[in-house]
Amino acid sequence: MKRNFNGAATTPQNVKLGFKIHFLVFLLIAPAIWLIWYLTDTTYPWPLWSTPAWALGILFHYLGAFVFKKQRA
Repeated sequence: MKRNFNGAATTPQNVKLGFKIHFLVFLLIAPAIWLIWYLTDTTYPWPLWSTPAWALGILFHYLGAFVFKKQRA
């Protein structure tokens, strides 16, 4: 099994699990961010900056984990 410089294994199962955890955290935290915005000051929709940027990161993580698979040995 190949290891990265930080010691994390790069097996396909770990890559897919990493994406699933990333996506779950996004699904839990993004609504909380919008709730905080709603309960504090709704004059400027600041979550419109973080939510799409994070969603783009999720998209690229998905593409790296499921679509553009490298040969991992």
